[in-house]
Amino acid sequence: MNKKAIASVANSVRALSMDMIQKAKSGHPGLPMGCAELGAVIFGEVLKHNPKDSKWIDRDRFVLSAGHGSALLYSLLHLCGYGVSLDDIKNFRQLGSNTPGHPEYGMTDGVETTTGPLGAGFTNAVGMAIAEAMLAEKFNTKQHKIIDHYTYVLSGDGCMMEGLTSEAASLAGNLGLGKLIVFYDDNGITIEGSTKLAFTEDVKARFASYNWQVLSGDAYDVEGILKLVAQAKKDTKHPTLISLKSVIGKGSPNLAGTHKVHGAPLGEDEVKAAKKALGIPEKDFYIFPEAKEYFKEKAKGWKKDYDSWTKTFEAWKKANPELVKEWCAFMVNGTFEDIKLPKFNVGDKIATRSASGKTLVSLCAAFPNLVGGSADLAPSNNTVVPDNGDFSKENRKGRTLHFGIREHAMGGIANGLILHGGFRSYCATFMSFADYLRPTVRLAAIMKIPTIFILTHDSIYVGEDGPTHQPVEQLESLRVIPNTQVIRPGDAQETEIAWLMALGSQDKPTCMAFTRQNITVYPKDDKQWKKNMLKGAYIVKDCKGTPDVVVVATGSEVSLAVEAAAKTRKKVRVVSMPCRELFESQSAAYRNKILPKGVRVVVAECGVPTGWKGYAKDEDILAVKTFGESGKYADVAAKFGFTADNLAKIIKRK
Repeated sequence: MNKKAIASVANSVRALSMDMIQKAKSGHPGLPMGCAELGAVIFGEVLKHNPKDSKWIDRDRFVLSAGHGSALLYSLLHLCGYGVSLDDIKNFRQLGSNTPGHPEYGMTDGVETTTGPLGAGFTNAVGMAIAEAMLAEKFNTKQHKIIDHYTYVLSGDGCMMEGLTSEAASLAGNLGLGKLIVFYDDNGITIEGSTKLAFTEDVKARFASYNWQVLSGDAYDVEGILKLVAQAKKDTKHPTLISLKSVIGKGSPNLAGTHKVHGAPLGEDEVKAAKKALGIPEKDFYIFPEAKEYFKEKAKGWKKDYDSWTKTFEAWKKANPELVKEWCAFMVNGTFEDIKLPKFNVGDKIATRSASGKTLVSLCAAFPNLVGGSADLAPSNNTVVPDNGDFSKENRKGRTLHFGIREHAMGGIANGLILHGGFRSYCATFMSFADYLRPTVRLAAIMKIPTIFILTHDSIYVGEDGPTHQPVEQLESLRVIPNTQVIRPGDAQETEIAWLMALGSQDKPTCMAFTRQNITVYPKDDKQWKKNMLKGAYIVKDCKGTPDVVVVATGSEVSLAVEAAAKTRKKVRVVSMPCRELFESQSAAYRNKILPKGVRVVVAECGVPTGWKGYAKDEDILAVKTFGESGKYADVAAKFGFTADNLAKIIKRK
């Protein structure tokens, strides 16, 4: 290793970071300056990557979980030759630039995931490490190893404080993810001051208890860091935490080691003082020639490694034609041609969670890269797929993940599986606990990735478990997340289509809400209902001529609406609207066809009325405006007015 060149890279990172943050008049210089040597070693000496092919499937992944330190990542991506120009660096944090304040997946070349919410990247990395293990087990042969890479993470004290990091780390240790290596930037400083204000635990002991290999070192001992990485790689049965003592804002004469350097520009005078102390010329966005030459030489080695892998891959393809077919199915989104869905008939009584479970079994048979699991609720969520097997440290072939009672980490890991490439993922819990994983739904929506979130026990019909387990506001809270598809099917037949909609999505996550209680499969007057459900809503029960009233319902309330309509003499149309956001995106012509202008609308949904007030008057919305109560589900439903007789009264009202 050329230590002098590494030093030049580190100070180039400091120079670029100070200047981009100062020019933007906002940002976080503390981490980039404090971790400059570490970043130089990781990108120059550790990572197996190819900046000319940033989507290479067998690249090492680097996740900046401490996403506020984005200037570090952008500087290194530029120096390595990724698609981040010096002009991009100069436009840091500006509107329309590809160097936003926190790293964003799909916006900046070389960025593996959107980070910023502390700990989120850590959980994604666990998902990536799981994906690597699954793909290696599936596709590597004795003669050819085409999947063999590591996932590296840079986390700070903030990441270590967040609960989802603990959740994900605990699971990673249990699964023995030996190709996951986390660097802990232990600088003892947060926004408010010393970590001693709120964080005095022994992080290393905590990770050791999670069944991790724990190593320690100095963030500025570049040779020592390489030795620690080599030691980490020797242990193939445990993930590794490399704890490195560092100085936040290292190089700043007056601010280094203080909380003042965490999240604000140094100021012009301090930038000048830091450059003088570090031996950096007083030029804006200065890069040392030695740093440029270093990465120029490194590029030759990266290309050589990449070309070698390409040759191995081509040899593997020739030797394994059947595996190649599966590889293509994994890496290219499949079709629905070979799906044999279960048969649900009109009159069948089945909970939509059960129908979902049966559908999932069929889909897993058709899509070998569909993987996922539940937060310790698989029998209740109906996500048990017997033929999939359980993924564990002993069985990397398993496709079922047991996340444990860790909803937040579960969602982040499911996102990480997709971000890695090669998989479609799902995860499941009770709908009332959607609040625990909501941040990961939001991040999936921001990243435009199609993670599937299964949410069962979707209303006060849960009954005896009471208001803590009876979701009321959760459905609407998910609907307001932009770029998110929320589907609440009304019966088993709609459930199958909901799953196809989820798998058909390529640029947004899907949340599906399923019932605990049985629902009767109802006849559909619309002969094209499967096609029209893809538009978010369709006519279940129609009348002759223009209706007097249109009843819009979702989920279990569609059956209720059909029953209630039969109790009136009015001309009533019943509309199932399993995905309101999708319906609202349709043409005015289609929307007016379903909901004719001037016709009174009644809404029935077992949740809060928020969001439906644009469809009907308050008195015409049958909803739940308080929390539920414990009792037999039929009694609870009756108390809250969810009976055919009560809905019929609302329909009859003039």
